[in-house]
Amino acid sequence: MKGGAVSADRKTRLQILNAVPQQEPFRFIDDILELDEEYIVGAYRFREDEYFYRGHFPGRPITPGVILMETMAQTGVVAFGIYLTLLQNRGTAEDVKGVLTLFTLADGVEFTGIVNPGERVILRGRKVYFRRGSLRTKVTMERENGEIVCSGVLTGTGIKSSEG
Repeated sequence: MKGGAVSADRKTRLQILNAVPQQEPFRFIDDILELDEEYIVGAYRFREDEYFYRGHFPGRPITPGVILMETMAQTGVVAFGIYLTLLQNRGTAEDVKGVLTLFTLADGVEFTGIVNPGERVILRGRKVYFRRGSLRTKVTMERENGEIVCSGVLTGTGIKSSEG
């Protein structure tokens, strides 16, 4: 674990993963591999039958850039924000049911590669700040071989949903 922090155990990582509000067909996080108060590592495999490949692009499907950004946000802002909120409030994953994270800012996002159907990506987020329910994170997306395909600084804010 980087920075000497204690990594969350597997049970906690699964609880955080299960608290992420996005669901099929718009859920782009399969696993949380590492997690502490400064850093998160997640993973997602883009299935070959994802709905957006039919039109982007017929005969040569590639993952749209906006989906890559959403994938980075679901790990680097949503899942990480749930964990940091729980740490701050000394709560449990049940305590964040009904909380949504609005993706509010993408800064300096750069695409340096494409992601093909069937590829697994690793997402790494490092906290820039977390205050007043707002999280800013430097996030990278890389192939399993370490090649970075997308990076940027993402910000999100947690709000209570109307049902929560």
